[in-house]
Amino acid sequence: MDTPPRSLLPRAPARLLCPKGQRSWPGAQAAFPEPEVRLGPAPGGGDREPGPWAPPQADARRCRVLRCFRSPPRIRGILFYCILPTKRHYRCALIALEHGADVNNSTYEGKPIFLRACEEAHDVKEVCLTLLERGANPNAINSSTGRTALMEASREGVVELVRGILERGGEVNAFDNDRHHAAHFAAKGGFFDILKLLFAYNGDVGLIAMNGNTPLHYAAMGGFADCCKYIAQRGCDLKWKNLDHKTPKNLAKEGGFKAASKEIRRVERIANKLARPGAKNPNPLWALRLHDWSIEHETFLRETFSFVDRGDGTVSKDDFVTALEERQEFVTSEQLAVIAQLHEKVRGGGVNINEFFKGTRFLSKAYVLGSYGPKKKRKGMGKKMKKGKFVLPLPICVIPDHVFPRRSDGGPPFYMIETYKNVTDCNRFNQDRPPEHPIQDDSAWYIDDPGKVYSNINFITKAGDLASLKKAFESGIPVDMKDNYYKTPLMTACASGNIDAVKFLLEKGANVNATDNFLWTPLHFACHAGQQDIVELLVKAGAVVDAPSINNSTPLTRAIESCRLDTVKYLLDIGAKFQLENRRGHTAMDVAKAYADYRIIGLIKEKMDNFPKPAENQKLKGKPSPKSKTEGPEIKKEEEPLSSLYTIPTISEQKKMHKDNVVYLNSLITSGYTKKVDITFIPRRIWSPEATTAELIRKRELRRERFTYEVDFDDFLMPFQKNIAEKAQAMEAALKT
Repeated sequence: MDTPPRSLLPRAPARLLCPKGQRSWPGAQAAFPEPEVRLGPAPGGGDREPGPWAPPQADARRCRVLRCFRSPPRIRGILFYCILPTKRHYRCALIALEHGADVNNSTYEGKPIFLRACEEAHDVKEVCLTLLERGANPNAINSSTGRTALMEASREGVVELVRGILERGGEVNAFDNDRHHAAHFAAKGGFFDILKLLFAYNGDVGLIAMNGNTPLHYAAMGGFADCCKYIAQRGCDLKWKNLDHKTPKNLAKEGGFKAASKEIRRVERIANKLARPGAKNPNPLWALRLHDWSIEHETFLRETFSFVDRGDGTVSKDDFVTALEERQEFVTSEQLAVIAQLHEKVRGGGVNINEFFKGTRFLSKAYVLGSYGPKKKRKGMGKKMKKGKFVLPLPICVIPDHVFPRRSDGGPPFYMIETYKNVTDCNRFNQDRPPEHPIQDDSAWYIDDPGKVYSNINFITKAGDLASLKKAFESGIPVDMKDNYYKTPLMTACASGNIDAVKFLLEKGANVNATDNFLWTPLHFACHAGQQDIVELLVKAGAVVDAPSINNSTPLTRAIESCRLDTVKYLLDIGAKFQLENRRGHTAMDVAKAYADYRIIGLIKEKMDNFPKPAENQKLKGKPSPKSKTEGPEIKKEEEPLSSLYTIPTISEQKKMHKDNVVYLNSLITSGYTKKVDITFIPRRIWSPEATTAELIRKRELRRERFTYEVDFDDFLMPFQKNIAEKAQAMEAALKT
């Protein structure tokens, strides 16, 4: 026999790996010494033998080497070592099963291997299903506790395993020594799908345990609303009290589970109506079980009905009764005939298969399985407004599209500007290797023009595309052009912290005191973004420091909200008024206390202490009486155009002289233009300078210095948004504790 590679051998004495009847293979004694090894007891209670050495180390190759040397796979307890949530342990279990390992082995205490695997079914689901397929007893039971494999699988919440056990004849109504049923464990974990399976296979969901709890008690303790509704509808006693004298409704109320308590009360009202003398139950237990069973076996039943289908999706009454009677035992033929009669619209019309699976013909709508889960909203049915519901003081408004002036060629509104991009042969020129002369770049003669692409002027400003902005302003677009949300490019540049765009727009003459629909100025946006250098630029350009917004908030208030100490200090140093109040009567100190930044609170308090107090004689002076308005003739104002009402700047388009005009041609003749010889070369397209790779890297470095390294991540937030997010997370953590 050839010596196997040493890397494939387990770390065990050589004599443990040799074939039966031999002490070692040739050369093994020279390779490995044989120290005395004492093996402890196996997990199953038997003596440990050579076989189980490989599975604890979870190496399938070592298991194959053991089989190569005829190590017996039927060793007691080998599969117990494979119940671990790794792929290697699963492969070791497959090797052992392929060579005849016993799937119904059990420990000395009477715990079968299949039951032991079901105790950890959530982690070793594949092992459990494999054992079940290889012939494990579906009714495996722990003799000491009375727990069955079905109970453990229900407790773990593995639907596939529960279905496999029930399909192979598992006892659904068995209970352990504490009279706990599989439904108790499923309800305790809130496993709604497992409860449906148990009931469909003739399970009793109303069994009472030794502690007096029904499955409904456990579902109410966990607040599982769907489970409470299902168990209550499927025959569980709603008013049964456990040993603590508490009903399921009491337990749901004590736990604060409003949804579960609501479902129990709703079923209680229906039960009280049915308890009246002469009342007939429209949802008998056998009909509910038939519905759940048919949904569970829908695929199989549809195949059965397809053989007797009339061609229109219906089957005859007799075929319907015969097909179902042969495949289940809990509903009689008389009851099936009643179901078929309810489905027949006319005599001899047959049973519609789709209607049968819906269940609404023989059950109430609230009792069918389709009523569980999220409800779909009906079209055209809006919610009624509740009294006292908060209404926004101002609607979210936009400038209508018909207000914006249109282009003469029928293009988009003027706030949509043309994007500029160098179109050249990338194999010859790029940003690091531009053409030295316009004549050198002749790529415009053989590269197609990509066409015009229009984008929102504020999107372009936020991206920092100054070339497109420059081209738009040169073509006549105003610098203070507003988009449909009333925002100018300068406001967007300040809000995004793009200082290069701010400098460019200020050089082009942008209005630093322009306002949007909330009367926010660019200084408001800069303070809200916490960008002190942009704030300084705006103030030097003439921005009003105490400009009030629509709720009388000043830029100082926005700087306090973003918790930027340097910006707040700068505004206070240049004379920002901290004593001004907004519409709610809050001053800068009140806002600082609301955002709980002790640094800003101390700074404002210091300013308040150093602020000169008014003299006593000034306090006694009353407010000057308002001047009476002089009555005079009413002055009629001319109607203003809509664009001025929305503060949209007017765009003056220059009239171009047509070259085929007679007046224009005569002026050329008189000026002697026709006698001149023009040898000027005008290139079709001129290369616009672009930032090189080194400049782009430097730009990114500066961006990181301004906004920290987090600016390169998708979840980056500006200072105000980051401050709000941190406070919200702190509040959530405080509520959890």
